[in-house]
Amino acid sequence: MTYRLCCLTSALALTAGMAHADAFNRISSFPTHLNIGEGDQAVETSAEIIAATADGMTLVYTDSPLGVIGRIDITDPANPAPLGNVNVGGEPTSVGILGNAAFVGVNTSVSYTDPSGNLAVIDIASGEELARCELPGQPDSIAIAKDGSFVAVAIENERDEDLGDGRTGQLPAGALSLVQIADGVADCDTLINVDMTGLAEISPEDPEPEFVDINNAGDVVVTMQENNHIVVVGRDGAIKSHFSAGTVDLSGIDATDERAALLFTESQSDLPREPDAVKWVDEDHFATANEGDMDGGTRGWTIFHRDGTVVYDSGTSFEHAVVQAGHYPDKRSDSKGVEPESIETATFNGTPMVFVGAERASMVGVYDATDLANPVLTQLLPSGIGPEGYVSIPSRNLLVSANEVDLIEDGGVRSHVMIYEYSDAAASYPMITSAGADSLIGWGALSGLAAVDDTTLVAVNDSFYSYQPTIFTIDVSVTPAQITSATPVTRGVYPAQNLDMEGIASDGDDGFWVASEGRIDRMVPHAIYHIDADGVIDAEIGLPNELLGVQKRFGFEGITVVGDTLWMAVQREWEDDPAGLVKLVSYNLETEEWGAVHYPLEAPETGWVGLSEIVAQGDYVYLIERDNQIGGNAVVKQITRVSLDEMVPAALGGDLHVVTKEVVRDLIPDLTATGGYVLDKVEGLTFTPNGTAYVVTDNDGVDDHSGETMFFALEGLDR
Repeated sequence: MTYRLCCLTSALALTAGMAHADAFNRISSFPTHLNIGEGDQAVETSAEIIAATADGMTLVYTDSPLGVIGRIDITDPANPAPLGNVNVGGEPTSVGILGNAAFVGVNTSVSYTDPSGNLAVIDIASGEELARCELPGQPDSIAIAKDGSFVAVAIENERDEDLGDGRTGQLPAGALSLVQIADGVADCDTLINVDMTGLAEISPEDPEPEFVDINNAGDVVVTMQENNHIVVVGRDGAIKSHFSAGTVDLSGIDATDERAALLFTESQSDLPREPDAVKWVDEDHFATANEGDMDGGTRGWTIFHRDGTVVYDSGTSFEHAVVQAGHYPDKRSDSKGVEPESIETATFNGTPMVFVGAERASMVGVYDATDLANPVLTQLLPSGIGPEGYVSIPSRNLLVSANEVDLIEDGGVRSHVMIYEYSDAAASYPMITSAGADSLIGWGALSGLAAVDDTTLVAVNDSFYSYQPTIFTIDVSVTPAQITSATPVTRGVYPAQNLDMEGIASDGDDGFWVASEGRIDRMVPHAIYHIDADGVIDAEIGLPNELLGVQKRFGFEGITVVGDTLWMAVQREWEDDPAGLVKLVSYNLETEEWGAVHYPLEAPETGWVGLSEIVAQGDYVYLIERDNQIGGNAVVKQITRVSLDEMVPAALGGDLHVVTKEVVRDLIPDLTATGGYVLDKVEGLTFTPNGTAYVVTDNDGVDDHSGETMFFALEGLDR
């Protein structure tokens, strides 16, 4: 059996089919809880701002929940190793590295009105404190001059968002602190405070510096996010220029949290950029990630000249590329969309690049910035949830992202640091995108798959998009696979509601059979639907009383056709099922008779194990059996098969034959093939007529999920 990963040659549909050039690919993921060592790893951790030593062998990141800096050995970047945590005596907010020392901004504020903090200098190897300088307020971002002569600290003194309608104008004011460095350590006696009041049009009395960076000449650029203002300061503290970050008009966006549907038809005018992260591109230009906070956030990023001239603004193009990659966070539509928060600049193999991190979409945009007036999006990279900080290591051809969200309380994925390598290789992500030539197709939460022919598949989305049930047509003859059309599922002319589509199968003509898993806790019934080629539901098959009387929430997770019979896989045990046995339910289209067999599940180590798909191929039905675990806790993600000879249904309500299953593919190696953690929801499986199998994962609509969708082919699975 051979394995082929459906991979990306370049970014999105913009360059589909183009021969590959050098590209970034994720090669490893490091869960930050490993740095706790022998301690209680069942506590929240987080990787936020990250830096690398000059030799590129060690990473240091801030971990706010634990009040520590974490250290990672990346001598072998494909196998990062924990070096442990160092307590910094407060909340670390930012980190920079000079020599063997980490310079850490530490927030020790007791309240919004009594902000405080310090600059701690820590020996990276030993964890020994080398110096600690008291700061005049709450530090948010630090940067070290390229020549190692001084460090700049943005003193934000952030506002209380629950006070005064969350507006600025809450004192004390923020400022910029500059501290000289002597013998590789901060000289606390040299601290000067640069007054930033009176500059911005918005709350000039209350500047809130957010992010700083220093160019080769020693000029400091400072963003004041809520004030929508940018300041350039000399190394002596003199203000060289300052200007408003300006506003943007946007069209073709989804600006409303409108009942779970992807509708990019709205506009917004005079939207403040409110930049967060900023990085110099060269001596005269810098790039900003326009996250927004108080009033703005333009879903994109900008290149400014130091005099305030806008050289480039991405408008909606970056967000639209993220939409095509299936990472759009619909629940954030009314709150800044993909929310670009972080930015990094570097030169790799002679090419100047800008890396833009979308916090809510959990994606990294890679831009070729050779032409500052027209940077080109070359790749989109998957990250963990909530990318907060980046560091580039061009000397080792590495890019690193720190992803802050840790979902331990919900049993979800942990915070991760992810490492990408730039090499002469085809890009491995995205694996599936939507076409964008004529119209923007939003997609996500793919569940069931079915083949139309050797190059065409269809997929359905599940109940996350409850007001936009859709059948997607996928062209697998191109790389990456491309969603070419989206057919709304309707009852008459109206979008069909009360659907939870989890399985789809061709009816042999132009229509489809769809299994709706149902959510009886939400009045969504378990049912089977026939849908014509135009997406109209023209028949519904409800469950018989023998099933209705024992039903539970977790219902049909797949559907397939064998002769005149529909077979559906029930995800988990219902009331009358013995523990560890689930039903494969049959419905004869000619006789309208129901029946079932029992399928034996693996015994879970944690959580539960259930079925996610069923598809007939040759003399077997193939199934996806998986646990509900993610990352390092995942154990069961597999494809099994059952001989059709055993698929002899017995009457419901009596004893059912227990079929014999054969495991034909452990999917965990496939799910880690691109350097990420194991995704929990392997949802779709189908075979084309030529025998190629395709697998897809469900990204949960990018809700408490990185948005990553894996879509890959398996050759020879049916042999």
